[in-house]
Parts: sequence; structure tokens; C-alpha cells
Amino acid sequence: MQDKQTVFYVDDNPKAARGLLTSVLERSGFIVVTADVMEALRRTSEAQFDLALVNYQMPSKSGSQLAREIKFIRPNVPVVMISDRAFVSDEEFDFVDAHFGSGTALDDLIATMHMLLSPPFVNQRKRAIPTQWSDST
Repeated sequence: MQDKQTVFYVDDNPKAARGLLTSVLERSGFIVVTADVMEALRRTSEAQFDLALVNYQMPSKSGSQLAREIKFIRPNVPVVMISDRAFVSDEEFDFVDAHFGSGTALDDLIATMHMLLSPPFVNQRKRAIPTQWSDST
């Protein structure tokens, strides 16, 4: 039996969206660690997770900004962004492995998450990023 994979889910709406999607993900076999945008970076450094799921539109920073920060700390972790906006520019996806807009079926989101966590994709990411980033200051 395969170990459950952990999803780090960041959203600014804990009661409605975050609670509902967390429940669906847990029923789909994931362990879910949640955070709001204010605690996301601290939790990124502390918590162990296999995939980050971030909301695009949050009050203090966008999901694409958060994706960039997550990738800086954890370059091999896939980031999936969800958005209810009709238009998101291509630059917003530079550090995002998958994006889902409003109207996306939950089955599609979950299938993509499983795909990104499958051994072929995990091994490909590990080969693509041979070294960690460093700060020279």
C-alpha cells in the first residue's frame, strides 16, 4: 500500500473554499495541511508536503507570487494554482506546474495532482533541478 501524500493548501477563505476542498482532498486519499497566505512561507519551511495547492487571488499576495516563493524554498515540489479569474497572464504561470480555473471538475484537479506526484514526474523534476538555489549575500 502506498503512503498517503501530503498537500499544502493555501487559501485566504478558510471556512468556505478551503474547508470544502480540504474535505474533498482528504476523501481522495490525501493528507491536507492548510494555511492562509500570512502563515504560508513559515509553514513552507517547516511542514513536510509533496505538493502545494495555492489560490490565485488572495489579499496580500497572488498565488503566482506565493508559487515563486515556494519554489525557491522547495524547488522539486509541484505547485498547482486554482483561480476563479477569467484571465491570468502567462507570466503568472512561471513557477506553477498546473493551473485550474473556475468550472474545473474536481476529478480533473485530483487526477492532475496524482499525475504530478507519480514517480515519472517526481524523477523528472529531481533531474531537472540538480542543485539548490543559494543566496550570495
